[in-house]
Amino acid sequence: MRLERTKNARRNTIFGIIQRLYQMLVPFVMRTVMIYTLGVEYLGLNSLFTSILQVLNLTELGVGAALVFSMYKPIAEDDDETICALMNLYKLYYRVIGLIILVIGVCLLPFIPSLIHGDVPPDVNVYILYLMNLLATVLTYWLYSYKNSLLQAFQRQDLATKVMIATDTIKYVIQFGALLLLHDYYWYVIAILFTQILQNIGKSIVVDHLFPQYKAEGKLPKEQVHDINRRVIDLFTTKVGNVIVTSSGSIVISSFLGLAALAIYQNYFYLITAVAAIFTVVFQSVMAGIGNSLILESPEKNYRNFEKFSMLIAWLATICACCFLNLFQPFMTIWVGKNLLLDFTTVIFFCVYFYVYEIDQLFSAHKDSAGIWHQDRFRPLITASANLVLSIILVHFCGVLGVLLGMIISTLVISMPWIMYNMFTYIYQRKYMAEYVRQIIGYALLASVIAFVSYWACAVVPLHGITEIVAKLVICLIVPNALIVLTYQFFPPFVSCIALINSVSKGKIPFLRSWVERKKRLGRHRNRAM
Repeated sequence: MRLERTKNARRNTIFGIIQRLYQMLVPFVMRTVMIYTLGVEYLGLNSLFTSILQVLNLTELGVGAALVFSMYKPIAEDDDETICALMNLYKLYYRVIGLIILVIGVCLLPFIPSLIHGDVPPDVNVYILYLMNLLATVLTYWLYSYKNSLLQAFQRQDLATKVMIATDTIKYVIQFGALLLLHDYYWYVIAILFTQILQNIGKSIVVDHLFPQYKAEGKLPKEQVHDINRRVIDLFTTKVGNVIVTSSGSIVISSFLGLAALAIYQNYFYLITAVAAIFTVVFQSVMAGIGNSLILESPEKNYRNFEKFSMLIAWLATICACCFLNLFQPFMTIWVGKNLLLDFTTVIFFCVYFYVYEIDQLFSAHKDSAGIWHQDRFRPLITASANLVLSIILVHFCGVLGVLLGMIISTLVISMPWIMYNMFTYIYQRKYMAEYVRQIIGYALLASVIAFVSYWACAVVPLHGITEIVAKLVICLIVPNALIVLTYQFFPPFVSCIALINSVSKGKIPFLRSWVERKKRLGRHRNRAM
């Protein structure tokens, strides 16, 4: 079966972005309400529990990614029997994983207070709250989670997104009531537990309706199970690395600086991750399509698609980084007040971290689509170990900035060079590597120049409050786009990138459509001249 890659990617991206914006805006309001109704310490406590449970999710080992990857080939070949057997294996693995998380989580219970520096809010029992969060995590594995693999493999994550939006709405209503009416953090957590059950049941119903022919039954040959288990083992290091990078920062700050410092850090990190989540939607929307393409298309075409996608991500990351650089402080001043601001140097490195992180995620998405986890198995763990060591050392000297420096240095020095080498060794041809490295460095240098120009332009804005934010936002949207277009208008990946955007939008953006048509005419004229 040849998937409708562009159509599915467009659909998944649209609904995914809607969901992420929804999950960004409503929790933002929720954080504000929590700060002013319960206090900043509750916000820090909530962030700590989230980070701990992310670490516990290491026991997932990458089973989901391995099994979804294993579905690409039988889907392309219309092998329904193998797909059913894969679902059955997925079901078994997730039940075991849920049990392991429960056991390990309970064993960690006595150590929870030691991860909190300073005082805990007096009216809460951290043990009970932790167990409630733990149960919500366990239920994500025990209740029909294996069925979601079909939506991922068939590029129909838009359906899962609709279910998540509906259940999230119920959750947010309960949580707002818990904060505004009851001033009770326990009901806030109960809402998470309740809606997680609803969400899993909802996804199960959708899958049963859309794919009634697929049931969790049958067995795979031992050789295939062995291959999947090998991929799972290889993915474990990736899982460990990702969790350490994303979660260890919060745990380090809580342990050495306290819940209040963690809450301030998380206010900034929340906005960074909220925007990064939109990028993740794009990555997830195209991953199945990339996997399908790698099986069916030529190496040359696959590399050019990768080159085009890299241009798009670097473009978007540059714009977002400029927005963060110029809008973080005025926005935080309005939102939480001057007393909860980080220094501007830390803000700069938040922006650097965001840009570096997105480029690294771009590489990881293509690595996962190609399934080269065995070849890449040591990189994530070594990167994460370096990140953790650097964060623990630097937090003593630089505070929150030290945690950011640990993440940036480990990614730039270890992760990115290593994963690029693996990609051009095992996915794309080595002859393209030098060309691609020059492109990535060029994107980064231009991003630095654009950031400086946008900061200089925003610095002359003589406004304050909401009007200041609006004016600077306009500048951050105009200046980066103008400079990128002027610099890359004749660059082939940029031209391909514009054509892709035009295709995804179905040609409904007039100036893009005319631009693409003009480039096509010029291309035809050149071909005739030759």
